[in-house]
Amino acid sequence: MTEPIAHWEGAWIRRSELLLPIDDAGFHLGTTIAEQLRTFNGKIFRLDQHLDRLWRSLDILDVQSPESRQSLTQIVHQIVEHNFALLPDGADLGVTIFITPGSLHQVNQPNKVGRLAVHTQMVAFDSFAALYDTGQALIVPQTRQTPVACWPRELKVRSRVHYYLADIEAKRIDPTARAVLLDQDGYVMEATTANIAMYHENTGLQLPPAELVLPGISIATLAELAGKLGIPLTHRLLTAEDFAAADEVLLTSTSPCVIPCSQWNGQPIGSGQPGPVFNRLIEAWEEMVGLGVREQARRFAKK
Repeated sequence: MTEPIAHWEGAWIRRSELLLPIDDAGFHLGTTIAEQLRTFNGKIFRLDQHLDRLWRSLDILDVQSPESRQSLTQIVHQIVEHNFALLPDGADLGVTIFITPGSLHQVNQPNKVGRLAVHTQMVAFDSFAALYDTGQALIVPQTRQTPVACWPRELKVRSRVHYYLADIEAKRIDPTARAVLLDQDGYVMEATTANIAMYHENTGLQLPPAELVLPGISIATLAELAGKLGIPLTHRLLTAEDFAAADEVLLTSTSPCVIPCSQWNGQPIGSGQPGPVFNRLIEAWEEMVGLGVREQARRFAKK
């Protein structure tokens, strides 16, 4: 097949044919477990860690995967092999795995078997390429992170209307900004769809408590690289004022890996430019994956 394929309910189909039934709980209730991965030079990055998190989310929602872990691993590698070959030379794939609880009539049944899809798209380089040079502006809106009493922070789902509302607030203040969410007690938790870290020369890297935020694969990779580089790293409750006084603030997520931040609520972070710790970490990331991720993003953002 000379067009991208997807895997849906046990069968290979054209990606353009992937449709979610209107009676699916993933649509009606917003209950969709999702993992977003990417490739570097066509090689899927840290699939095992993503599947660990996926299976933990399945346990929390009492949903069974229609595919075994071994079978799903094979499906991911097969779709990457096919769809990567269709990309422009030098590009990479974003890979999405999602599982819903299935149709509404079985939502309250124990041990229900969900609906599973795997699909890909070219990494959206346009959405972040410029940020490696300019940095991301951040705004703290009134919208807050969902309380842990609503659902565990380790649950990776697409129930994200609070992200959407937070970014609306942020962009009304600064169209280039992204929102940072505080919890009900006023502590910084995460940015929309990204983990967050701050750096100060006196304390090293500091991250929100691991048990209070999504266990991101990228933030775990950042911590691993920081250890190799000898950069101190701790977890603690952090306020907006802590971040405003930081030398550097970083975001981590699947596609861009790590992004520097330039402003906090309209004020410069440090020098207002990407800092030396960001540069050390992104260089270490590029060395680890064997790819100049910044140059790749710039190259394809121009097309």
